[in-house]
Amino acid sequence: MTEKYVYKFFNKEVCEGSADMKNLLGGKGANLSEMTSLGLPIPPGFVVSTQACLHYLDNNEEYPQGLKEEVDETLTALENLMGKKLGDNEDPLLVSVRSGARISMPGMMDTVLNLGLNDDSVEGLARVSDDPRFAYDSYRRFMYMYADVVKGVSKEYFEKELQKLKHELGIENDTEIPAEELKKLIQKYKEIYKEHMGEEFPQDPRQQLDDAIRAVFRSWNTKRAIDYRNHQGIAHDLGTAVNVMTMIYGNLGETSATGVAFTRNPSDGEKKLYGEYLVNAQGEDVVAGIRTPEPIENLKATMPELYNELDKISLLLEDRYRDMQDTEFTIQQGKLYMLQTRNGKRTGIAAGQIAYDLVQEGVITKEEAILRIGPSDVENALFPSVDWGQIDPNAPVKQIKEHLKDKFLGAGLPAGAAAATGKAIFNADKAEEVAKQGQDVILVRVETTPEDFHGMAASKGILTMKGGLTSHAAIVARQIGKACIVGSEKGGISVDVEKKELSANGLIVNEGDWITIDGEDGSVYADKLPTRPAELPESMRTILNWCDQTAKIGVRANADKPDQFKKALEFGAKGIGLCRTEHMFFDNLDLVRGMILAKNDEDRKHYVDQLEPVQQKDFEGIFDVSEGHPVIIRLIDPPLHEFLPSEEELLIEIYEEKLQGKTDDDLKEQLDMLDVVREMKEQNPMLGLRGCRLGITMPIVTEMQARAIFKASAKILKSGKPVYPEVMVPLVGFEKEFLNQRVIIDRVAKEVMLEEAIDFKYLVGTMIEVPRASLTSKEIAGGDQGAQFFSFGTNDLHQMTLGFSRDDAGPFISKYMEMGILKSDPFVSIEETGVGRLMKMTVDEGKEANPNLELGICGEQGGDPKSIDFCYRIGLDYVSCSPFRVPIARLAAAHATLKN
Repeated sequence: MTEKYVYKFFNKEVCEGSADMKNLLGGKGANLSEMTSLGLPIPPGFVVSTQACLHYLDNNEEYPQGLKEEVDETLTALENLMGKKLGDNEDPLLVSVRSGARISMPGMMDTVLNLGLNDDSVEGLARVSDDPRFAYDSYRRFMYMYADVVKGVSKEYFEKELQKLKHELGIENDTEIPAEELKKLIQKYKEIYKEHMGEEFPQDPRQQLDDAIRAVFRSWNTKRAIDYRNHQGIAHDLGTAVNVMTMIYGNLGETSATGVAFTRNPSDGEKKLYGEYLVNAQGEDVVAGIRTPEPIENLKATMPELYNELDKISLLLEDRYRDMQDTEFTIQQGKLYMLQTRNGKRTGIAAGQIAYDLVQEGVITKEEAILRIGPSDVENALFPSVDWGQIDPNAPVKQIKEHLKDKFLGAGLPAGAAAATGKAIFNADKAEEVAKQGQDVILVRVETTPEDFHGMAASKGILTMKGGLTSHAAIVARQIGKACIVGSEKGGISVDVEKKELSANGLIVNEGDWITIDGEDGSVYADKLPTRPAELPESMRTILNWCDQTAKIGVRANADKPDQFKKALEFGAKGIGLCRTEHMFFDNLDLVRGMILAKNDEDRKHYVDQLEPVQQKDFEGIFDVSEGHPVIIRLIDPPLHEFLPSEEELLIEIYEEKLQGKTDDDLKEQLDMLDVVREMKEQNPMLGLRGCRLGITMPIVTEMQARAIFKASAKILKSGKPVYPEVMVPLVGFEKEFLNQRVIIDRVAKEVMLEEAIDFKYLVGTMIEVPRASLTSKEIAGGDQGAQFFSFGTNDLHQMTLGFSRDDAGPFISKYMEMGILKSDPFVSIEETGVGRLMKMTVDEGKEANPNLELGICGEQGGDPKSIDFCYRIGLDYVSCSPFRVPIARLAAAHATLKN
């Protein structure tokens, strides 16, 4: 018996799918089936399953056995139901052919509308509708979509003819083209098709359908679809379903329309029907931004009964799916039809507000709300805004904007509240290229298409001349977290992609010039304005508090200065997981260099004694704002040569000074420094004299840092504030290395307690970054003077375990991921098979030696959600990351707890 590949959604009685069949029918097909079974007004149709697609792609683009016959049988049943035949000359049945993957990929795969039209059936459609203009408009739409999607003839050839005709007729809108002119345009389209394909435009409706189904299958593997899946982390082996649905016409005159409606505002989450529509149009006109649509509120005034019906259905769908819905609808001569529903894409701000509101409404639990928020939602909620205060701290915003009027280009529709600044680039490929060079980019287009996705993803923001708030640009920008302003032509902005220039308000912006787009009000400026991160909205802060109540792994921050720590605490950090003391050294280079250049310990002590109060003051600043949370301070880690000028710099300086007539005696200081630099030069400094090795060879440095830490602790404790210092010894690979340093630290702690007449608690531990430390973790953590905490320094641990240099591995890491050698970039997410195994061994054996051992991570991966999940699974107590990653880490910690 052959496998079933085709599933009907004809009516409430004949419906073979449901909402829980997304893996097989894709999101669109499953939801169309569900809506049909609910008795909603859905045009009848059928779904070709994702399994058929996967077979087709895996078997040299051959249909699975029985698929063609199943499609033919189902189409015949649909024709019988509708009382029409596909492409009939008298009263033709027309269908749309749309993609629909398990996970929504808006605009990334292909659609063909009005399929079934040919030279004969278009005349039948004209007669039966009594509207020749509608019939020819539908045919010309089908022709260019079929040519573009199925045969790969760019729609730009057809668009140029359309624009040329409108120019000749002196009109702006497609709807103004008379029927006879559309007939002439169709002839032009035929000529374009034949010129590129070497054959006449196909007239057999059944062949059109077969070709369209195959084209949708192939669209799963287009570059734009692959780029999108890579960006969103979607698997490549899911395939797409194909949805074949009876055509409903929104272009049948002034009583017909098409639109998109969200059950809540996708930008800010407000609970009200939100969307856009166009009268006398088809669906692609709205999504592609071909015409700028009307807000959905206007439908309430022009077609109140249909608006109320749409509102009622929207509420029903949100109640059914327990989430904000994104619907597509068409009105055909006064009758409403629903064409799609799906969980709506939304900004980070809206995601938090909607999840919070649904909890308050009793629709979902707090745990469900947490799981509905993605890491990118939290990140996007921290989108930057224009920093008006940096422009003029004393002037009100209104006044600043008035002063900027000579830079003001115009305004469009903001698809989100974010601001972005970058160089104006008018081509997606160029945008990606410039962004890879480390430059900020704003992609400027007349309107975006799915082929622009890679450029959109690479840019800081997107500006389009055409389109509305439900256009392709707006939908994709909201999903991938980009600032976006659309429909700016209404604000007087004109974009010429061929000339690579934007013009408005008497100003010209050429490619490479800086512009700023402000999502607060849709304004565009011909200038590079400063931006600053936004504050998390109250709804998102509340959800993150729920995360803290749920998570069984804590979140700390990597912070070296009090202002960084304060920001981390504002974002919900519960302490410092890494305070790098060498950053403080760079603020006192003269003393540090004197310490390094000293010929003996006595001379060195002179500089160390001066450094101690400076370090103490730095630590006091950190402890003063710590609010009783633990603070891990890492002793000096980098090689000493980093605090010295380079040999090349010194040679140039000496050479230039000698050209001015100076002698060796005059240059003694520089020459002595050159000797030291040459003496300390290492072939591989990252594996040289650094970390605990420096403390062992120069114990006076460890003593000084320990004394500064503990004297600062004592002072803050005496002020009445709690302090919990933890001293981290870096780069330990041997048990005796750690013991050597702990003896010094413990001795200094006791001395300070006696001197200051105060007791304080502290821990001494190490950073696990050398593979040997992982292999000997039981020994390092064992005994009375063993490590009291381990913190994984995953950057160096990956470098030393994999044999990769983080600074040099970029070119081949990408290739390794393409080839499947690596699943992901190991300097972004923990490489679990090898490095992860070492980490698990370290945890297990460290805990065996010391059941009270505190365990954490402070490398870059500490802010990566995938790595946080792994850290939770192996039993770490906390993760630590940069302050602005703390909210994301808090969410990821709760996700890890709930999912495991």
